[in-house]
Amino acid sequence: MIFDSLLGLFSTDMAIDLGTANTLVSIKDKGIVINEPSVVVVKHQKYAEAKVLAVGKQAKIMAGKIPRNMELIRPLRDGVIADFDITAIMIKYFIKKAHKRSAFLRPRIAICIPHGITGVERRAVRDAAYSVGARDVFLVEEPMAAALGAGISIHSSTGNMVIDIGGGTTEIGVTSLGGQIVSNSTRVGGDRFDKAIIDYIRIKHNLYIGEQTAEKLKFSIGSAHPIEGKSAMVKGRDGAGLLLEKEITSQDMTEALAEPLREISFSIRTVLDQIPPDLAGDIIDNGIVLTGGGSLLRGFDKYIQEHIKLKAKLCKDPLLAVARGTAKVLEDKKLLYSLSTK
Repeated sequence: MIFDSLLGLFSTDMAIDLGTANTLVSIKDKGIVINEPSVVVVKHQKYAEAKVLAVGKQAKIMAGKIPRNMELIRPLRDGVIADFDITAIMIKYFIKKAHKRSAFLRPRIAICIPHGITGVERRAVRDAAYSVGARDVFLVEEPMAAALGAGISIHSSTGNMVIDIGGGTTEIGVTSLGGQIVSNSTRVGGDRFDKAIIDYIRIKHNLYIGEQTAEKLKFSIGSAHPIEGKSAMVKGRDGAGLLLEKEITSQDMTEALAEPLREISFSIRTVLDQIPPDLAGDIIDNGIVLTGGGSLLRGFDKYIQEHIKLKAKLCKDPLLAVARGTAKVLEDKKLLYSLSTK
């Protein structure tokens, strides 16, 4: 205990939003210091273990252009660890980069996790953090972190509803009096949006595109409602192997995204069906707060209003809400022990 207390004087506690698409690291009193893609590039060697070549931004640049003896790995899928060893390497890299030194004293780490993950998946996240030298690991569920990061007063007796759309999952939670009243997690997020775009363009236009192209389309002309006159020229190859360019419209994007948006809408309705009647009035008055990168899809707030019949608004800096909320938990002892598990 005394040794741990001494370590605490010299180590820097940190909060990690370990996301499917991006990992954000926040250090106490410094704010967010790392915001990089959750990707790693390794080089396979014939008579030795695979060698890590790049992590984060450097790895992302290489996507879709690497030779056969290299592999781009996304160690997190659907919000959970798919490759334990690579996740540990990635976390260690980001921790060292955040500390700006090669060696670091054992920090306390708070990590945000999806609400619906299993006990085995929780253990994998915790073990990955301990394997890189954490002194203590606290797990914080995303709906509560998102609510805190969005500026919602979670200790109020008033009910509030928050929806966080990340790369791998959509987290939905209703908070009141410092806890979650109802919550739900569905494995639909930005990655599913990209896959839906890839599949739609392949089927309708006989054009094969990659994940990066789909992501660029989503940001440039993607919309939950079609935008008149909005289109983009896209390069790819057809089924016969010919390289060509085709025009993709905003209407195409809306049709492509219809199914994953329906799944999110269904999950929201599932949560609303479970809300205690006394909280229903609060949700009607306060509406829904949207966080996460997926909520930045054009027209998503209007889509929610149209299909759920409730007001919806984006919080400030939706991409950073979960990371900021996790940092708040780490900085407040009461929140740390009431909202997290070790």
